[in-house]
Amino acid sequence: MSEQVSRILPGRRVSRRSVLQSSAAALLSAPLVVKATAAFGQEKLAGTGEVVVYSYGGSFTENLRKYVSDPFTKATGIRVVDVTADFAEPQIKAMSAANRVDWDIALVIAQGYSELHQAGVFMPIDYSLWDGEALKGVPESARLTDAVLAFRNANLLVYDERAFPKGGPKNWADFWNIKEFPGPRGLNANLGYHSMLYALMADGVAHKDLWPLTHDKIDRALKKLDEIKPHITKWWAAGGEPIQLLNNREYALTSAFDGRALAAIKQGAPIRMAWDGATIGGIPWTVLKGGPNSANAQKFIAFVNRAEMAAAFTQATGYPGPNVNQLKYLPADLLPLLSINPENAAKTVQLDHAWLVAKGPHGKTNSDHIQERWLAWRAG
Repeated sequence: MSEQVSRILPGRRVSRRSVLQSSAAALLSAPLVVKATAAFGQEKLAGTGEVVVYSYGGSFTENLRKYVSDPFTKATGIRVVDVTADFAEPQIKAMSAANRVDWDIALVIAQGYSELHQAGVFMPIDYSLWDGEALKGVPESARLTDAVLAFRNANLLVYDERAFPKGGPKNWADFWNIKEFPGPRGLNANLGYHSMLYALMADGVAHKDLWPLTHDKIDRALKKLDEIKPHITKWWAAGGEPIQLLNNREYALTSAFDGRALAAIKQGAPIRMAWDGATIGGIPWTVLKGGPNSANAQKFIAFVNRAEMAAAFTQATGYPGPNVNQLKYLPADLLPLLSINPENAAKTVQLDHAWLVAKGPHGKTNSDHIQERWLAWRAG
C-alpha cells in the first residue's frame, strides 16, 4: 500500500524544503486556531513529558508548531520537541543501526517508507486512540499498519490568467494545444514520470489506463513530448521557479506544486489551477520503534488527525491531510484550491509508487529505468 505515500524518486535533487516552504503563513488572513482544552484532548490523550517530532524546518515547522504542536501541548500536557533536517531517512537508518533512536515521529518519503518498513523500524499505529470523526474521515488507504498519510501534494497544470482573459487551459490536452493556448511553457526538469503521464493524458489515455508505464507507453509519451519540447522555454527544477516565472510572465502555463500555487493565489497572484490530470502523491507520519516517547507519539498522531486539527494543519502548511471531515472547518475560499476537495480529487491521478519502486526485467527499479529514458530524451 506504499503507493499512498509516494513523493520524490531516488536520486532526484529536489529538496522537500524547497517544495514545502511556500509562505504558508500567508495562506489565510485569519488561520484556524483550535481552542485547545483538556476536553478537546480527551482523557485518553492526556499525558506528561515530551515527544520528539521531525519535520522540515523553516516556515513549515514554525507553522506546524503554532497551529498544531502548541495546541497539542495545551490539550494534552505533552511538550513537542522539534528536530529538523531536509531528509529524515539517513538519520533513521543510522539511529536504528546504532540501536539508539532519539526521535519519536518522522515524516518520510515514499521510497524511504518502503525500505524502512521492510527493515521493521516503524511501530504499528495505535488507531484505538483515534476519535470516530478521524476514523471515518481518514480513508483506509491512508491508514497503513505502521504509517499514516500526513499530507497529500500534487503536481498540476497552473497558468497565468492574464495570458488567457477568455478562459485558460483545463487539462493536459490544452497544454499541448499551442494554437488555442499560445505562450511559453514550463515542465519539471527532474520528475520525468510526471511529464510522461501528462503526455499520455494529452494523447488521449484515460486516467485508469496510465499505470503501469510499460515500454510502449513510455515510447508513446516521449513521442508526444517531442511535440511540446520546442515550446518549453525553461525546464524548472526548484519548487518556487514556475510560480515566479508565471508572475514575471516568462511562462503562460506550466506544471507546478499545488502548495506553491495555493500560497501565491492567496497572496493575490493572477494564477489559476487546473486539477484535471493532477498527479497526487503524499508523505506519511511514522512512529519510530525504540523511540524515547512512543506512547506520546501515538497520542500526537491521533491528535493531528482529528478533523479540526487536520484543518489547522492544512492552513498552517498549505498541504491537506487526508481527513475529509476537515472540510467543514476550512474557509470556503480555500476549498477550490485543495486536492482533498472531492470535486478536485475526482480529476486527479494517484501515483503508483509500488510499481515505481519495483524492479523490472532490466534489473533496475522502474523509476530508475524511466529516469534514464527521461534524461536521454532531454539530452537529445
